[in-house]
Formats: sequence, C-alpha cells, structure tokens
Amino acid sequence: MADHDLSSTASLYIAGEWCPPAEGRRREVCNPANGSLVATIGYGGRAEALAAAAAAQDAFPSWAGLPARARADLLLRASLLLQERAERIGYLLALESGKRLPEAVAEVRFAVEYLRWFAEQVRRPAGELLRPETPQRRQLTLRQPCGVALCLTPWNFPVSIQARKIAAALAAGCTVVSRPSEKAPLAVIELFRCLHEAGLPPGVANLVHGPAAEITETLLQHPSVRVVSFTGSTEVGRQIMRQAAERIVRPLLELGGNAPFIVFADADLERAVEGAMLAKFRNNGQSCIAANRFFVEAPIFAEFVERFAARINAMRVGNPVQEPIPDLGPVIDEQRQHALTRLVEEAQAQGARVVTEAVAVPAQGSFVAPALLVDLSVESALAQEEVFGPVALVFPFETEEEVIGRANACEMGLAAYFYTRQLERAWRVAEALEAGIIGLNSPLPSVAYAPMGGLKQSGLGREGSHEGLDEFQEVKYLSCEW
Repeated sequence: MADHDLSSTASLYIAGEWCPPAEGRRREVCNPANGSLVATIGYGGRAEALAAAAAAQDAFPSWAGLPARARADLLLRASLLLQERAERIGYLLALESGKRLPEAVAEVRFAVEYLRWFAEQVRRPAGELLRPETPQRRQLTLRQPCGVALCLTPWNFPVSIQARKIAAALAAGCTVVSRPSEKAPLAVIELFRCLHEAGLPPGVANLVHGPAAEITETLLQHPSVRVVSFTGSTEVGRQIMRQAAERIVRPLLELGGNAPFIVFADADLERAVEGAMLAKFRNNGQSCIAANRFFVEAPIFAEFVERFAARINAMRVGNPVQEPIPDLGPVIDEQRQHALTRLVEEAQAQGARVVTEAVAVPAQGSFVAPALLVDLSVESALAQEEVFGPVALVFPFETEEEVIGRANACEMGLAAYFYTRQLERAWRVAEALEAGIIGLNSPLPSVAYAPMGGLKQSGLGREGSHEGLDEFQEVKYLSCEW
C-alpha cells in the first residue's frame, strides 16, 4: 500500500519543518496483526525535545496575540483536510494499532470533531464583567493562554486524544510540544501534516518522538512549559505530577479506569447486552473508559450471562483491515497478550469459570480470544486491575446499596455505566457513582462537546467541552478605579 508507506518520510516536526533526528536514530512500527513492518520513524531525544520547546517558546507571543478568529480559521482548515483524508489515515491507524478498520476511520472523524468544536468554542465570549459596588470602580476577568503546553498521548486512541489536547491548546492561544506513543505514532504524524498544510505558523505545534521518560523529563524542566496534558496509566500520571510539581507546571491528567457496568432487574435486557458488547469490546477492549466489572442483579443474572456469552461466542477474530471485517482485532503487542493470558489463568486457578467457548484466533499476531468469566474471587488480580483487553467479568448482586458500594470500592473513578428503566433510581445511582463519566443506558458516552475526565485516582481536570479550553488558560483579574 504505497499510499500508507511512511518508511522514508521524516517524522519529527519542529519549528515548522519535517526533519530527521540529529543522531539518525530510528524506530520500527509494526503491525500487531502479523508482526510486519509498517514504517520506520525518526526517534529523537533530549536535543530534539529542547529544540521543539525553544521553537514553541519563540512562537508563543505571536500565536497568543492572534485574534481568536484567525486561530479558529486555521483549526477549521485542518479539520477539513483531516476529514478528506479520514479513510486513508484510518487505514494507517488500523495497521499500526490493530484497531478494526471501521473504528479506526471513526476515530479520525472524531478527531475532526475536536478540531471543529474548539475552533467554534474559542470565538465565544471569554472573561467576565463583575457587577460594581462603587460608582468609580469596575472589575473584570480576562482569560489568557498559559504558555507552552506539553501533550503526552497513548497508543489506544492516538489521533482523537491528540486532537482533543492540541485543538484546545491551540484554540486557547498556547503553543504545543507533543509526544505520541511510539506504539502508534503514524496517524498522529498525518494529523500534524494537516495542521502544517492548513497554514500553522512555524513553532506553534511541534511533534517529537522519543523515549517517554527522557522526553517528558526534559520538557517538564524547560522554563517555557506551563501546562502538561497527559493521558495514560495512573502510575505514570503520579510520576508526571511529581515532576510537574518541581516547577508548578499545571497538570491535566486523564488516567486509568476500572469502570463498573451495572444491570438492574428492571432494565431492557437485550439493550443492556448490546451495550455491554460495545462498552467492553470497542477497540479490542483497550479503552480507559471500557466496562471492566459487570454487576448484574440476581433475578436476571443467569439470563444476562447466557445472552452475553452467546454474543461473545459468535465473535470473529482476525486481521482488522481484511474483508469481512472481524469483530475483534489483536491487542497492541505480545506483552499485553501475555499479560491478559496470565490474568485469566490465575483467576481460573482461584476458582473462576470461563463460560464462553474457545473462539478461534489467528496463530500469528498478538490476538486474544474473547472470554467471559464468572465466580471470580474479588481478591483476584483480574477482578482488581484494569483489564484492558477482550475479557469480561460478571458478578451478581442483590441490592442497589450493595452494588453502589462494590462499584465505588476502587481507587479509580473515570467511567461507570448502568442500565435501568426507573427514573427515580436513575438519578439516585448517577449521583452515587464515583465516576467522572456516566452512561445511563448509554455505552458510548464520549462527544467533543462534553467534558472528559475522572475522579479519585483517575485524574485531574477535564478535556473536551468549554472546560477543555479553560484548562489551557489563566484567569487574570483586573480592578479599575477613576
């Protein structure tokens, strides 16, 4: 596929130029479906990170000084380019990540929505005129960009998460240095091509590939970096927060999840099973807001398990870009494949039962057969950890009070789902669940105009919506007298 071959293309974008790393370092990007080489990217380090930060620092005054309309127009031009190329970039994303082709194309189009949303949002009024208490005095607030923003993104939704961060930062008037995951960097490169071709001034957004710890530490120590936006594990988020504290860099963190999925006896059962399939198996189960722990009220437990298992048994696993498109592709790499296999085997050794059949998977590639487990020990690692793969766990419960306690008995609080047809219960449960994102009879809650973020150990701040713009701006208070 020549259209998707980036093997000879420079992939570091610094000061408006595509450039190779100074030391000539390269890193291979492989297809998790078969291990084949997709591309080789330039892999930078401290020198490239410093050059990118300097470029962003130099570009900040003029970018921050542009009228909001000018920044909005550029983001809109980039969104149109990204929309035109969604099929091609989606194919590339499927190759590098193992994401099913329709989902990969849909992710690129979701990235388009973030560019459009923040282009529109930045033109709305900012700041506030306070009501005066004395005739000769007026007070108001101003919103101004923080400075250089460091954007660190994962491999599971590389394009949409990158767009969610940089669109907000650029709209706010910040300049950006981004580091995507080395496991899925290629579609992000294409996003930056769209920004470049849309007329992005040199240095306003910079893309650096390289070792995560080295790049992050270098940039967090740079005096121009004023905000860090990170999506990833809670463990790494804690490390970034400690580093950010050294210079009081504002942290915006979307971290790990362990989402409960609750089905009450009054729910529409077929709708709940359909929602469970989407909430669990989207992106091959590799989503931080994926349903992780299923709780089903006792009177319908057996029937839910039977229906859920039947749907899982019917799944087809295979190459995510080949017709007919399968229901599941591979997980990201062999490390994740082996971790999931180990977790399931350990749970079985502790008494858990797999109630699904052995779905056939290709011999080559990092594939994991989907599975549904019951009778798990609550102490098992599979019941305690974020699964991040196509393995579902189901527990029965007796009362609403019991299931709320079990759902909240977790240090994470990113997403939660529940199914019921009782209006009074809907409000009660939504208010009681300790999660930043809640789906009521809704398995796919994410939209560009709604806030994305978690409670407890699942992060700080919000992305998307008008709140996502606020995260990249400082509030300045002005008091005037005459």
